[in-house]
Amino acid sequence: MQENEKKKDKATKGKKKWKKIIIIIIIIIIVLVGIVAGTGMWFIQNKLSKLNYVDIDEESIEVNEGINLNGYRTIALFGVDSREDELEKGTRSDCIILATIDEKNKKVQLTSVYRDSYLLITGRNLDKVTHAYAYGGAQLAMSTLNTNLDLDIKEFLTVNFESVVDIVNAVGGIRMQITSAEVKYINGYIDEVNRVTGHNSSYITEAGTYNLDGVQALGYSRIRFTAGGDYKRTERMRDVISAVFDKVKNMSIGQLNNMADAILPKVYTNISGSEIMSLLPQLATYKITDSTGWPYVEPKGATIGGVWYGIPVTLESNVKALHEKVYGQENYEVSDKVKEISGQIINKTGYSK
Repeated sequence: MQENEKKKDKATKGKKKWKKIIIIIIIIIIVLVGIVAGTGMWFIQNKLSKLNYVDIDEESIEVNEGINLNGYRTIALFGVDSREDELEKGTRSDCIILATIDEKNKKVQLTSVYRDSYLLITGRNLDKVTHAYAYGGAQLAMSTLNTNLDLDIKEFLTVNFESVVDIVNAVGGIRMQITSAEVKYINGYIDEVNRVTGHNSSYITEAGTYNLDGVQALGYSRIRFTAGGDYKRTERMRDVISAVFDKVKNMSIGQLNNMADAILPKVYTNISGSEIMSLLPQLATYKITDSTGWPYVEPKGATIGGVWYGIPVTLESNVKALHEKVYGQENYEVSDKVKEISGQIINKTGYSK
């Protein structure tokens, strides 16, 4: 009897481990890195083989002189607005999240970089940071983040926003409260997503709490014309991710497996399957902290040449705060390059405080 109980307990633990393994695959897709299991590596390897590997020369990714982030590993996570699954370049990165792995404190911190942030595109001019991916794919986007934020990013994951539709539908929808201000704009996005994906999701006609399907959830996450603009939009994205995560935790192994098979082929990355596998054991006990937005203070809006931008006020102070909060570098002194870019932004916009 006791032996049967042990076997049953062992089987239950094994099932939980398998479930966690598949969860990490799904979490990668929905831009949450960190919950992993320590067994079943052959299964993970099989799933990771479905990823689209992009070979990028790391030496070609720019990093400001003197940057030292030992003990931290930052991976750039891009959600792009592609109509034809073109994920390497030619499309803007509407979602930019820095997944920073803190090896000492065993946690992963998520920082959303607002797409409209007025930064220096490496080798080009001041522009919206979202345009870096369109101009030069992940390589230029990583260089731009490094140059403006004093980072040393060399790795990325990119997923098409259309995948969000599949993920949300796979978990049976997510519960979300829609305000009257959001109702005013959400249906235009629902129309657009329906047209692109071939779905036929219904409108949201009044404020209330709904179980949103994939199209509606993606439409909700893309609203950017209510109070708060892009600042509020990234918050909606994080709400959708959190809601999906809560549903994923309760899905069956079969459901998670089917989702992984459907979504992984739509992911582009320069992290090899073997490298991702090597990350899993060290992340097994890590925690994902709450995601925050950057710049930390809501950017000031400015129209330049007929285009609206979010102005970090100032870039220098926000980079300093990023390194103190995320990387534990007290009294951080930004690089000369960041000081230079910060001065350019002030001269161009007049915003110094």
